[in-house]
Amino acid sequence: MTLSKTLMIGAAVALCTASVATAQNLRGAGGASPAHPSTYMYERFAEYLAEESGDSMSLTLIGPEVVSLTQVPDALQSELINVGNLLPLFFPADFQRTNVAGDMALIGRESHAMALAMTEFVVNCAPCQEEFGNKGMVFLGAGASDVYVLITTSPVRTAADLQGLRLRSGGAPFSRWAENFGATPVSIAVGEQFEGMNQGTIDGSMASIVDMLSFRLVDVARYVTEVPLGTYHVTSNFTFNQTAWSALSEDERATVVRAANRANPTLTDRWGFQLPEAARNAVAEAGIEVITPDEALLEASNSFAAEDAESRIAADPLAGDFAALVEKWTAIVADLGDDSAALSERAMQEIWANVDLATYGQ
Repeated sequence: MTLSKTLMIGAAVALCTASVATAQNLRGAGGASPAHPSTYMYERFAEYLAEESGDSMSLTLIGPEVVSLTQVPDALQSELINVGNLLPLFFPADFQRTNVAGDMALIGRESHAMALAMTEFVVNCAPCQEEFGNKGMVFLGAGASDVYVLITTSPVRTAADLQGLRLRSGGAPFSRWAENFGATPVSIAVGEQFEGMNQGTIDGSMASIVDMLSFRLVDVARYVTEVPLGTYHVTSNFTFNQTAWSALSEDERATVVRAANRANPTLTDRWGFQLPEAARNAVAEAGIEVITPDEALLEASNSFAAEDAESRIAADPLAGDFAALVEKWTAIVADLGDDSAALSERAMQEIWANVDLATYGQ
């Protein structure tokens, strides 16, 4: 049976939730459709868990029909699942300190660096750990998207072209960027951007190029402007239920950490590189114009991103901690390249080797 077939779930799975899964058989949820990079990552995690444990541990994947992204916290707390893909930005009230890193989105220029910085940040951030602990959860790593761009129905070549445009924004940093250039940020769900562009209620979106395929923007967009707008990196790829984590022996926790650490970069590879390549091919086939903006807009955008980060750092020391980690991991990725295995090994050395698994998450 293929891993994708293990996504079959139903009432029988729900009825078994009264008992905590044994260490040998964990229940996990990526929270999204089979085409989503989180599913790809969870399939890799299942493989790595079997390899790292010598087949003594396994993962049953629960599909989005039962546990969607917004349902992951409840599924973890009810013990329907033992491990799930949590997006802290979806729950700002519960993860205020963790989400400080999300407010630094505009500095994102290298996907793997942002993901690894996020991982090290949360592992060593006491208030972030407290937030996860308060929800009965344990953090085991992050991933990141590609660098966002402008996807529009009218061309954007200069800063003047942004004046008055209505642009879908996925969060406060992107809204600040839009307002700085005279555009109007519009807060609508990511799934509504197609209709918004199709009906003309918005002129475009600040988004991942992958949205061309994921949300069929390839059918309504006419232009892509390659102005770097940062990344989505505030993820908790493998969020353990604390009860299930506590039930694992220290050796079993180490096994899970090794498997998760190997799987974390695969999300970034899928989301930041594989899918964007496919999306760009679709853009070319559709005849959508890809614009390199003038140098003045690029310089102004990068300057605003730096100024925005400085203002965040001045307001909150945690933002400074995250920025320093981005700088550290940007240098490491420049040295190692985008090799997921090499980055995973380095993350083990730099992050997880320093974690006391006897007490971590307790």
